[in-house]
Amino acid sequence: MISADVNDKASLVQAMKGASAVFAVTNYWEKMDMKLEIQQGKNLADAAKEAGVKHFVWSSLLNVNKLTDGKLPNVYHFDSKAIVEDYIRELGIPATFFLPGFYMSNIPGNMMRQLPPDNAWTLALPVPETAPFPLIAEEDFGKWVKAIVLKRDEPGVLGRRVYAASAYVTAREIVETFKRAFPEAGRTARFLSVPHDQYLKTLTGFGLPQFAADELLENMRLMDEGGYFGGEELTHDILEDKLTTWEEFIRKSPVFKGLN
Repeated sequence: MISADVNDKASLVQAMKGASAVFAVTNYWEKMDMKLEIQQGKNLADAAKEAGVKHFVWSSLLNVNKLTDGKLPNVYHFDSKAIVEDYIRELGIPATFFLPGFYMSNIPGNMMRQLPPDNAWTLALPVPETAPFPLIAEEDFGKWVKAIVLKRDEPGVLGRRVYAASAYVTAREIVETFKRAFPEAGRTARFLSVPHDQYLKTLTGFGLPQFAADELLENMRLMDEGGYFGGEELTHDILEDKLTTWEEFIRKSPVFKGLN
């Protein structure tokens, strides 16, 4: 085990020396600082180049500001990773870009929870019920990255964007799957399309800064206003392992344990 600091390029170079492949990801939400995340991503890329890494796999996302022509300018945790992707491409290092979808773990107990007065399981989001979410289980990340690394030398893998999710699932389908998995608890389950101002008020009520609440609202709006992956098809052709479905995920979720 070798330790390194994403804010210290020299330590990253030492950690990467001798590595044939590196999977790199930054955490915007730790500091909620776009400039810092961009610099950390550049540090990782520069270190990979200096260390002679043969395959750099960057955890990227789309530039939402550009995708929506400035309509959604505040989705910083997407745009920062996209800016780093552009930098990596300019560096010319051998790289593939892994774009993870919407985490399934965001939904149970958070976006979907029991609400008064009847304690019905409710998915409450500021989107229409037809908004598509590219759902991915975090436990599946390794399946994608393994496939990317093992297929490095296949045509088109270097330089490719890999759109990673098990499937596009609409808000309505998220609830319908819950009803199918848990017929008794699902009898009253519902989707609630929340007004934007109410959604912002809820987030700031939880103590989130206004700029972060604005960011999360725009992140949700992206599903229906541009698309999380800009309408691109999911990259299933590279995979060899079976992915986790939304139904499989919720059946194992501790939040829903004991439901019938």
